[in-house]
Amino acid sequence: MKKKITLIIALLICAISVAQTPEKMSYQAVVRNADGNIVGDTNIGVKISVLKNASTGTVIYAETHAATTNVNGLVTIEIGTGSIVTGIFANIDWGSDTFFIKSETDITGGSNYTISGTSQLLSVPYALNAKKADNVKTYKIGDFAHGGIVFWVDETKQHGLVCAKQNQSNGIKWFAGTFGSTYARGNGLFAGKSNNTVIISTQVFIGDDGNDYAARICNQLEVIENNVSYGDWYLPSAFELKLISQSFATINNTATSNGGSALLNSFYWSSTEASGNNAKIVNVSNAQESSVFKSSLNPVRAIRSF
Repeated sequence: MKKKITLIIALLICAISVAQTPEKMSYQAVVRNADGNIVGDTNIGVKISVLKNASTGTVIYAETHAATTNVNGLVTIEIGTGSIVTGIFANIDWGSDTFFIKSETDITGGSNYTISGTSQLLSVPYALNAKKADNVKTYKIGDFAHGGIVFWVDETKQHGLVCAKQNQSNGIKWFAGTFGSTYARGNGLFAGKSNNTVIISTQVFIGDDGNDYAARICNQLEVIENNVSYGDWYLPSAFELKLISQSFATINNTATSNGGSALLNSFYWSSTEASGNNAKIVNVSNAQESSVFKSSLNPVRAIRSF
């Protein structure tokens, strides 16, 4: 019968081995038999499991080793280099949870494991976690990703804004029906998203002639790229249009290279209202801002965040 006696096999070191590759951990333990005597100079069988969340948690990785103890009963193995039973060691996200190492030992060298012990990893395996961070996808302005063309990224370069690869209209009204204030006057990063919601909800109360308008066609846009559907587009704020203008040529190159169309050398509708009768427009070729009647016809290029 398997005995779970944590004193029989005691974890001494569980540190990252980074000399050659970060895809392993150095593990050492002193092996003793059921009577507490050191098992020295002996070929043993070891099974190592990585458990998530608790000492009795889910096994997300397991492997076996044929190892040999030294005269003092010390066995040294490298977790991540054994014969895999289940899981992929390189895919473990060490920073996502609490992890435990469970060791099972057969002092006769086989796989009839009669000695077991479980120890918590009290610190995140740094090199492995750092490597995981190194593998995080980052983006730059001009990348074609997340359904469109990246025109702004945050300090992590993992998140930002993309614009659609083609216009949703080359000339459409800002509003459908009568004039009136929506108070969609946000202007800054991501402000267009809330503006878009305000415009559409307010349009119902002010009056809607049933025709499409700038915010509506952005809200209804669906873009499918690489079998992924992106449906959370919105009409950019004036500030967000000015960000687009900063990368006008880069965006056009990426758009035309991916089956889209270049931005026009023209004023585009923003979602930023100027008054009950007017809304702001921005020339995306030079960042010039103005405001015009909402009944004017101007092009639209939708954006989304990622």
